[in-house]
Amino acid sequence: MALTASRYGKERVRVMRLTRDGDHHTPRELSLDVLLTGAFDAAFTSADNRACVATDSVRNIVNVTAARNLSLEKEDFAGAVAAVLLETYPQIEEVVVEATETRWIRHAFGGAPHGHTFTRDGNGFGYVKLSAGRGGSVLASGLRGYTLMKTTRSGWAGFVDDAYRTLPDATDRIAATSMDATWTWADRPGDFAAANARVLARLIEVFGTTYSHSIQDSLYRMGEAVLADVPEIAEISFAMPNKHYVPIDLDPFGLDNPGAVFLPTDEPHGQIEATIGRG
Repeated sequence: MALTASRYGKERVRVMRLTRDGDHHTPRELSLDVLLTGAFDAAFTSADNRACVATDSVRNIVNVTAARNLSLEKEDFAGAVAAVLLETYPQIEEVVVEATETRWIRHAFGGAPHGHTFTRDGNGFGYVKLSAGRGGSVLASGLRGYTLMKTTRSGWAGFVDDAYRTLPDATDRIAATSMDATWTWADRPGDFAAANARVLARLIEVFGTTYSHSIQDSLYRMGEAVLADVPEIAEISFAMPNKHYVPIDLDPFGLDNPGAVFLPTDEPHGQIEATIGRG
């Protein structure tokens, strides 16, 4: 039987490049599919792998190219990845790189763009829940999947140190979460849209502009700030999963990684939930 078409490669190679200019950071996050066509037929038809490039090597090439090209936009970055593959392996005839971009929008406070606080483009969904009976009703508003990130001023240290711990203390890390927040109304505000906008503004402000000792720490202070600012709210509940950005080890390639190239991952993730009320 004839092998009429074939290709292989690595899909969902996730990488985030972070450039730092003092307190002004710029994240560039991509998920890449890299597929190779070339003289690989023998691997399919004759169990002969001698011409094959490991897909793990394809991932490593993406990461090394990221470390060497922190500021390239996605179009030029795709070209840089393809160029390394074509220059390194003569058996490759064609490289197809497709990439989807997570677009992080720099948040502004008081009209001034912030150096390291970002929200995701096309972000989240509004939420409402009404429980109504003949004796009364309970109304709640909220957000689902609202994603925000800060690229510094976050830590996770001083936690249980036992035989199962492998995670080191961190005092300067990326903090990101896809937040579900639900606030229950004690009284009807004069304008729901305006009140909900105030809630979101306070949540982002506390998360983005204060040091976070943990997601738990930020979550509690975010809730406190909302209750202090919007008296019509009785309580606010959060579910805030960690979106992890793990520094990629580039030592095997003779490269340093001073907090510049990260593996974005959300599986598995830490899940932090709490409710803050007026007592």
